[in-house]
Amino acid sequence: MHSRSDRFRAHQEPGAALIVGVGARDGASVAEVLGLIEETLRDAGLAPSRVVELATVEAKAGAAGITGAAARLGVRVRGYPAALLDGIAVPHPSAAALAAVGTASVAEAAALADGGGLLVPKRKSRPISGPARVTCAVAYRGQSEWNRPGRK
Repeated sequence: MHSRSDRFRAHQEPGAALIVGVGARDGASVAEVLGLIEETLRDAGLAPSRVVELATVEAKAGAAGITGAAARLGVRVRGYPAALLDGIAVPHPSAAALAAVGTASVAEAAALADGGGLLVPKRKSRPISGPARVTCAVAYRGQSEWNRPGRK
């Protein structure tokens, strides 16, 4: 894990790339996904222009809410295997996520999967009616096998 000063420095660097990890239940809309991402970035003082990808579990990488939000942000979606995400230590694991997709964390683990540092821990959407269907977390981009040049 990176030190607090590393996270602070990455947060302050205007060009530091950000990864937004996203978890979504079936039926999550583009509006709910995008709304949570925008609110989270705004509350943390992070520019949406710094986001380079949305990361999630492979099983959700094609979900309309996630792909639609990525399109609106002009970034790609990267799906990670559940087994890989389940091996990443996170501050807020979830038994519900483990039961649903095979990993105790989607948003935080996906944000951290490329070796960066967590800037904003998991947050849940707050829809007007019904339960939250979306979670997100923000990390600065690290260096791992997943984001080396030439890897898609």
